[in-house]
Amino acid sequence: MTQRLPLIIFALVMAVIPLVPGIPPFWIVLLDNIGLAALVAMGLVLLTGVGGLTSFGQAAFCGFGAYTTAVLTTAYGVSPWLTLPASLLVSGIAAVLLGIVTVRLSGHYLPLGTIAWGIGLFYLFSKLEFLGRNDGISGIPPLSIGSFRMLSPDAIYYAIWVAVLLSALLTMNLLDSRTGRAIRALRRGHVAAEAFGVQTPRAKLLVFIYAAVLAGLSGWLYAHFQRAANPTPFGAQAGIEYLFIAVVGGAGYVWGGVLGAGIVVILKEVLQSYLPYIFGGQSQLETIVFGIMLVLLLQLAPQGVWPWLMSRLPFKPARKTPDAAVKLEHRERAPGTSPILLHIDKARKQFGGVLAVNDVSFDVNAREIVALIGPNGAGKSTTFNLITGVLTATSGKISVLGKEVENAPPQEVVKLGVSRTFQHVKLVPDMTVLENVAIGAHLRGNSGAISSMLRLDRTDEAKLLAEAARQIARVGLSDQIDQLAGSLSLGQQRIVEIARALCVDPMLLLLDEPAAGLRHMEKQRLAALLRQLRDGGMSVLLVEHDMGFVMDLADRIVVLDFGTKIAEGTPAAIKRNPDVIKAYLGAAA
Repeated sequence: MTQRLPLIIFALVMAVIPLVPGIPPFWIVLLDNIGLAALVAMGLVLLTGVGGLTSFGQAAFCGFGAYTTAVLTTAYGVSPWLTLPASLLVSGIAAVLLGIVTVRLSGHYLPLGTIAWGIGLFYLFSKLEFLGRNDGISGIPPLSIGSFRMLSPDAIYYAIWVAVLLSALLTMNLLDSRTGRAIRALRRGHVAAEAFGVQTPRAKLLVFIYAAVLAGLSGWLYAHFQRAANPTPFGAQAGIEYLFIAVVGGAGYVWGGVLGAGIVVILKEVLQSYLPYIFGGQSQLETIVFGIMLVLLLQLAPQGVWPWLMSRLPFKPARKTPDAAVKLEHRERAPGTSPILLHIDKARKQFGGVLAVNDVSFDVNAREIVALIGPNGAGKSTTFNLITGVLTATSGKISVLGKEVENAPPQEVVKLGVSRTFQHVKLVPDMTVLENVAIGAHLRGNSGAISSMLRLDRTDEAKLLAEAARQIARVGLSDQIDQLAGSLSLGQQRIVEIARALCVDPMLLLLDEPAAGLRHMEKQRLAALLRQLRDGGMSVLLVEHDMGFVMDLADRIVVLDFGTKIAEGTPAAIKRNPDVIKAYLGAAA
């Protein structure tokens, strides 16, 4: 209830505004336009701010929504309310067709791709005869409820803002869920997300469709608000403006989209109204001043106005208290040390003329800690990536519990009970420790986007958060559970990664330099934890440069040098091995 209190207060304020005696009708028009822009910006918050996918083409989806209802209501006499699902459906289908191609792009190709099809669709709207070409379609009937016809701005006001508030609620519900965490993980790249079972193409397509549907809703409302639809509001310039709105408000925040819409719409109107009086009607001057003011605003609040504003208010987000009573089912552990958990047979990985891993073979048995050591560039992290499906092997065989995985994607490897940490920490810095760790339990939940938006996932969500809290307590970070991951020290972030990996409930835990950045006592606690995990039935394969840590912990050590295995044995044997001493440990060892 506390989390929804700002939404309730905002809804009451917006409901009262049109009832204030003497309020200028123009203010209501401004608020209508703000609401329409906020819907599009909210989709961009999810798409760009949260999902990391930059789109300049959202105005085109507004066009799909507007033209769909325009054609159906004027040419076929369909009720405007019946055209709403049609408008959303057409926008969604267009997003699927465009998204299948677009979301696979990366870097600067993605925004360029959205600009390309945004411009293309704008010209398509202006050339099609049944859409009225450049003149568009007029005479669109207003929304009505019984005999009440929403002919004026104040009449349609409530329809627009009910849509905004419902969309905000659904979006916040989505973000506060298993699916939402998967979407938020996309910003840090696909490798970390896929390591815990997230289907990144599907997640990207989901946010692309969701943003398009919200834009289609805005277009549907716009058509019945203006009672006309032409190509001008759906061009590339409008698409750029919507992205500006999301960025100015705070691209990672739902209410940032609403605030950004208010700032940009009001600022444009004020400049257009008053600058001609000040400077004698100079053409396009308001555009120049508008651009300068937006740049100055972003200098003041580079993350957006909403987070800047929230940081200066005495409000703190409500603490999540996971229910310790609910539990997830755990994997059955191997009874002894004999079964081979991981088998690598002559694994090879070649990048052009560079041989990174050269016919490496070794096993990891159940209930065993194996260390993989070697100088920098020896092929250790590459071997990890071969095991977890990040890279495909040039040749050789890799199997987990007898199932070959050398060409399997990471999402399939993790299902077998293999989880990992990374050499370079891959956490989402603006998510809490609890939320970051809960990503590790992604495959242990089953709620989808629709159930999350409708809040039907609470039982499933409670189990995932409770599991995350248990693993955080297990690694000794309970006091930091509500802190943002980006505010922790490097050593603490590595421990958070271990907790996230443990949320998979793995049979095999792969740790890439887990002791890096840890102080002496933290290393001792980590070693004790790993021994406890081994005794509980888990196997550990770790890459580590701290030889004291490795020698005291590992049951067996595999040594690589220039991608080739040069030794394997107990810590005592490795210490005495002349090849190891020459290649890595040094004569003093």
